[in-house]
Amino acid sequence: MTRLDAEPEEAVAEEPSPPAGPRSLLLEARDVPLGGVRAMEVHRSLPQRDLPTVGAWCFLDRFGPQRARMRVEPHPHIGLQTVTWPIVGEVRHRDAVGSDVVIARSQLNLMTSGAGISHSEYSVGEGEVPLDALQLWVALPESRRHGGPAFERHERLPEIALPTRDGPDAVATVVMGELAGVSSPATAYTPIVGAELRIPQGAVVTVPLHEEWEYALAGVHGHGALALDGGAEPSVRPEQLLYLGTQRARIEIAAPDADTTLFLLGGEPFEDDIVMWWNFVGRSHDEILAARDEWEAGSPRFGHVVGHGDERIPAPPLPHVRLTRRRRRL
Repeated sequence: MTRLDAEPEEAVAEEPSPPAGPRSLLLEARDVPLGGVRAMEVHRSLPQRDLPTVGAWCFLDRFGPQRARMRVEPHPHIGLQTVTWPIVGEVRHRDAVGSDVVIARSQLNLMTSGAGISHSEYSVGEGEVPLDALQLWVALPESRRHGGPAFERHERLPEIALPTRDGPDAVATVVMGELAGVSSPATAYTPIVGAELRIPQGAVVTVPLHEEWEYALAGVHGHGALALDGGAEPSVRPEQLLYLGTQRARIEIAAPDADTTLFLLGGEPFEDDIVMWWNFVGRSHDEILAARDEWEAGSPRFGHVVGHGDERIPAPPLPHVRLTRRRRRL
């Protein structure tokens, strides 16, 4: 999905990032008006002002639940992977490497931009339909971000039964990376995890973690309460992100009131600070400027989306300041 907003990167003093360690910080998603013919509701949980990344995860939008007619015309990406995880409804994806697929619940679309790609996303049919999905981006490391584009579709992803204190097991679907020794078939370029956790009402489940990784939990459905650090139990609800920091070997999650779905994000702290503007993830203002100018000029760098003509989303104007790398301030 494209960003129609293009917030200027905030200039941040070059100071050391806070020391690693456990955190318990509840962050609210913000509503982002996308407008246009889509008029879709989007709730953005990442990036946050003080938290640009969780591992290599640098972006998390939820579009829905709603009825909408999605028409996201061809638009570009650099330096990232797009991870599309539907909750309700179907989305048609087309891109510049020849992909033309429809994705539904429990399936994964993974697009790797490398140095440049373009794609489009449409809902199925001509009218408004129920839609709800997570759209996430993974920042590519230096070793992969200058490479070629690619696309993967995964219809079967591994599931883990997580025993609970009472009642049926909780279930984790490993969408990206690795959890509890089980790995997704999707290609990842940094140590990472993205997993959907489904916890039955009344259950308490323990989720194993890597102590050297950082983690966050995004609320999808229900109400997940965590026992952390011997203090009051923080909880995470839809449109909230609970940042957990590092140095945790496990977390304990309860679903006291209803069946609960959470999305676990994590990974090794990312290797570099990034510049993220519009649909681009880079390392400098000049790199972002060059990508924008090439998209506006119709450069072959981004290819041509299969099945489309001249329609495309133009790049917004750059802000009247130099874009700077976002630094963690938590």
